[in-house]
Amino acid sequence: MTAPHLLELKMRGLILTFLILGTLHKSFTVINGEEEFKGDYKKLSGIIIPGFASTQLRAWSILDCPYSPLDFNPLDLVWLDTTKLLSAVNCWLKCIMLEPYNQTDHPECKSRPDSGLSAITELDPGYITGPLSSVWKEWVKWCIEFGIEANAIIAVPYDWRLSPSKLEERDLYFHKLKLTFETAYKLRGGPSLVFAHSLGNLVFRYFLEWLKLEVAPKEYMNWLDKHIHAYFAVGSPFLGATETIKAALSGFTFGVPISEGTARLMFNSFGSSTWMLPFSKYCKTEDKYWKHFSDKGKEAHHAYHCEEEEFKRNYSGWPTNLINIEIPSFHSSDAYPSVLDVMENTSMECSLPTQLSFNAREVADGTFFKAIEDYDPDSKRLLHQLQKSYHGDPVLNPLTPWDRPPLKNVFCIYGVDSKTEVGYYFAPSGKPYPDNWIVTDVIYEIEGSLYSRSGNLVEGNPGATSGDETVAYHSLSWCKNWLGPTVNITRTPQSEHDGSDVQVELDVTHDRGADIIPNMTRSPRVKYITYYEDSESIPGRRTAVWELDKVNHRNMVRSPALMRELWLEMWHDINPAAKSKFVTKAKRGPLRDDDCYWDYGKARCAWPEYCEYRYAFGDVHLGQSCRLKDSSEDLLLYYI
Repeated sequence: MTAPHLLELKMRGLILTFLILGTLHKSFTVINGEEEFKGDYKKLSGIIIPGFASTQLRAWSILDCPYSPLDFNPLDLVWLDTTKLLSAVNCWLKCIMLEPYNQTDHPECKSRPDSGLSAITELDPGYITGPLSSVWKEWVKWCIEFGIEANAIIAVPYDWRLSPSKLEERDLYFHKLKLTFETAYKLRGGPSLVFAHSLGNLVFRYFLEWLKLEVAPKEYMNWLDKHIHAYFAVGSPFLGATETIKAALSGFTFGVPISEGTARLMFNSFGSSTWMLPFSKYCKTEDKYWKHFSDKGKEAHHAYHCEEEEFKRNYSGWPTNLINIEIPSFHSSDAYPSVLDVMENTSMECSLPTQLSFNAREVADGTFFKAIEDYDPDSKRLLHQLQKSYHGDPVLNPLTPWDRPPLKNVFCIYGVDSKTEVGYYFAPSGKPYPDNWIVTDVIYEIEGSLYSRSGNLVEGNPGATSGDETVAYHSLSWCKNWLGPTVNITRTPQSEHDGSDVQVELDVTHDRGADIIPNMTRSPRVKYITYYEDSESIPGRRTAVWELDKVNHRNMVRSPALMRELWLEMWHDINPAAKSKFVTKAKRGPLRDDDCYWDYGKARCAWPEYCEYRYAFGDVHLGQSCRLKDSSEDLLLYYI
């Protein structure tokens, strides 16, 4: 072979070597003409968008509280400081409440959201209150155990009291969120994973629509593909939450030691109070982003278009009417007449109240609030917020059904099979505002049936199962519509298992708009995860729905089973050796020392192929001494 030929071969070898090194450095793989992130998970960032009331608020003013030794000074905790709440509730309310019409702070006190991970880990830090108010602390702890760097987990707290437009107007929140994604990409060299919980999902949806006005139309999809690898929607109220109605009419304390009347005053002062209202799945608005640039387009954008199904079917697609309320047959100058007023007026004695029922569409379009406008002052304020901040929003009317976000990977995760409120009966209490309404009965969904609190069976259209104690199954499972016509379904126990009890159904037919009910067995003593997975309907896009049995809405982000599955999915996605579209479900072994425990029946550590007895100084029981034989990274190789 001649020297020129040898030189040519060496040059080809060098070029090939540089190409391989370049590919490894970029950590991307080209699949179907698109770049798919593969390789070093250290290049990924995790961006957390917390839910309602899941961010600390701190005082940004000086407030002297009379009759209390505790004042509010700059950077003092407002949400949540139970000590000040109990000792100076009136001062606390000044700092937490907003003016209902223009969403401004009280003249004497203002509060702003804290920043960083500490703002969302524990709302009320302390030896006793800390564990009770823990939100994302376990999540962060899990990431640390697996070696995630400190700057790889980014919290984006926000003022959960504000409407979406006010978030941008006052705090430039969505501008900051866009910069957060871009900064994370420059810092770590890879896209981000979005973890949103509850209201945080509605915030993220609004951001995706807002982004269409900030990025050139031709660059919009490129921006999303570059900066967002996967979106994990955890406990999202896709069609709203019925508990919002109870909070608006009679108050909901959220576990805070205040009266329901005070909780109602506080909740209805927030612009976000109507963001989570339930709405019909059959009524939509024109949502083409290019129409936002013209006045004509804006008018079309805000016009409701209800399908014929809305008027052919009952309850707007929900299990039952959401509100059943007694309206008095007389008017009063007061917010609501007291019992004495009724007794003094003889003409009122024989008058009977009128029972009215309202479905989800009538709640979302303001019909319900107009019906009680003469009897309740809060209805006027809520109606103003509804029309100004939601129906009149120039970016998006959030009270309309979701379409699948245009992202590469979408994972919808929620709890099922818990007793969940789906409807209420209200009546006058005879007390003055804000306690003028009382809940006389509650309708629950449980095990595919509807029951009232009084024990009566309720007619309606219950779903296949129930929700997560806070959000109804009908709203949580809306994301099943994002799945294509063919879906693979897998059901496994939540706890560690050897794969002998895994159930699989492949290529299950799915009709859009209809629920998917797997033909699988259930043991009453086992909590399951049911996975619905589709990677074929949209080329280069994956959609998955995870249903976790008996997982509470508020505690979902602390669920060990959920954190394990999220970690495995991330590990699988970024590993170049991964062969399947989704992580294998064949078995689930221990991944951390905490997953190992002592089997008293066999007098040894459970899962002996993974765990061994290894005492360390400070262990106080046998289970603590059971530890992994191999490192977590070695065990994770099985799941690629």
